Amino acid sequence: MRFCVWEEPTEVDRSSTLLDLFRHVPPSSRRAFLKRSAMLGATVTLGGSLLAACGGDDDDDTTPEAGTGGDATATTSGRTTIPTPGASGGESSPTAAEEEEEEPTEEAEVEETPAETGAGSGEPVQGGTLILLGHEGVNGLSPDFTGPTVNWACITQIHNAMVELDAFFVYQPVLADSFEVTDDGLEYTFSLHEGVTFHDGEAFSADDVKYTMDYYGNSDNAMLTASDFVSIESTEVVDDLTVLITLSSPNAAFLTQAASAFIVPQHVHEPIGDAEYARAPIGTGAFQVSEYDPAAVVVMTAYEDHFRGRPHLDAVRMDYVPEPSVRAIALETGDADSSVWALATEDNIRLRDSGDYQTIITSSTAVNMMPMNHTSDQFKNKEVRQALMWALDRDVIVNDIWQGLAVKATTNLSPAVAYYHDDSEVAMYEYDPEMAMQILEEAGWVAGSDGVREKDGVKLAWDCAIIAGDQARRPIAESAQQWFLEIGCDMSIVETTAITDDLKTGKVQMALFNWTYGGSGGDPDATAVLHSTFSPTQTHYSNPEMDAALEAGLAEPDPEKRKEHYTKVQQIFCEDVPILYIQFWDWFNFFSQRVKGLPDGEILAGSQLYNLANVLWIEEA
Repeated sequence: MRFCVWEEPTEVDRSSTLLDLFRHVPPSSRRAFLKRSAMLGATVTLGGSLLAACGGDDDDDTTPEAGTGGDATATTSGRTTIPTPGASGGESSPTAAEEEEEEPTEEAEVEETPAETGAGSGEPVQGGTLILLGHEGVNGLSPDFTGPTVNWACITQIHNAMVELDAFFVYQPVLADSFEVTDDGLEYTFSLHEGVTFHDGEAFSADDVKYTMDYYGNSDNAMLTASDFVSIESTEVVDDLTVLITLSSPNAAFLTQAASAFIVPQHVHEPIGDAEYARAPIGTGAFQVSEYDPAAVVVMTAYEDHFRGRPHLDAVRMDYVPEPSVRAIALETGDADSSVWALATEDNIRLRDSGDYQTIITSSTAVNMMPMNHTSDQFKNKEVRQALMWALDRDVIVNDIWQGLAVKATTNLSPAVAYYHDDSEVAMYEYDPEMAMQILEEAGWVAGSDGVREKDGVKLAWDCAIIAGDQARRPIAESAQQWFLEIGCDMSIVETTAITDDLKTGKVQMALFNWTYGGSGGDPDATAVLHSTFSPTQTHYSNPEMDAALEAGLAEPDPEKRKEHYTKVQQIFCEDVPILYIQFWDWFNFFSQRVKGLPDGEILAGSQLYNLANVLWIEEA
């Protein structure tokens, strides 16, 4: 059994397994490790993914989407890549790290605080409210609602996980102080932090970890996050502060999934279930819910007895402001401190160039896309989906609508996840409406008297949902509507406040939003959205060949061998076109100058900065 402490190796063999690499992560050298692990192709440090999100999420940009980085790190193209574990940050393949190594130590203390803070010069100030803005309402506050970024930015204040992703794509120990893992990668023993309490004063223990793993991983409960727990065979309470998790097969993404799941209190959650708990959660987080209106506001006040110390802030407030222009105005007038979701492109450029904000720009791992319900008659055959890809002028979207602040998607993985991203042998879809019409003709979709194609009495006509008030993405939908009409397809645009639910239930056949299809925290796994067991939560996509490739990728800890499986995933993805994949945004996070305590250094995951509210403070003018 290996005890996972953070040591600097004198030499690391590129053939080392993921488990070998876990033990080489000293907190004091996280930046060197990120570079080294990127070159080696390691997929995690202490762990590695969010959701997400995130798991991902309507907008799983918890990895900036879910990622985001600073101006100081911008490349010559104005875009940063994310040198996460599993993302090379520019290297096309693993190479030996050419760095001066420190001598290994016998044991290192576990770092229990987030990355060093430096943006807040001077002593922290007690008091004040951090005011955040979201583009949609917060429809639930249980861990199962972490998909949308706005939800996650609230849920992460209320709950904690055993390990949590920081702004440098490094997992930090939170509810767990350390863990041991067997050589075969099947048993993880977590030593939990002592003295942690929930907001009602009850003690946190291993029983709560077991309950969380069992409940959210139980397929009978139909949780959106169930795929995070898919490889768990059993969770056993060894004692109050020790939990043993046994896997049915090795899972290279285990720490990025189940180990980073937010923990709920069994004594509260079990009697009421997740739906009711989502309205009135009680976690271990630095803030507790004091006001919650899903369509308006969430107010979270400081938890005085938080185990990491009472936060400097008195409260964190999330206001629902759907219009990006209004969110930009609120930042400019000082009525808000940050928008957790994207502004309009012109506002991003104006605020960036003003120099009045702490601006963090990173590459996104969540793809801007149009998912389709594969049970609908229009989209159940891949020929239609392929034709729509040919009909989309994505260069116009990237260069004109998005003014170059994005990169065109060529697979499900962002180029920021550079070690695993591989589009060398995938189907490419350049704008070619003639090709689109040819594919439809050959598939039997013939234009009717009204110009709309039909086959077997079914018209190529459907509703595409966008989020109500989403001015940023509406121009993409309107352009796509015109391009599709030119090849004989009639797409109507409708607004909704429940976009994923409407797609899943078939109320609409298509939608437009952002979601992570692999890449959260640098890990390429896309089981939650592309495996047939879990894809019904959005698209109902199913392909046994894809299932097999995803399962093989999770079971393989060796990065070089694992890469082969995710190359296969990308090839199948581009052939099947389960979603219309458009672009990966450059992600902007703006913070007002009064927010202090943001980390110094090369920020890789801008959205993860909201995870640091427990150490931020407000410096009033």
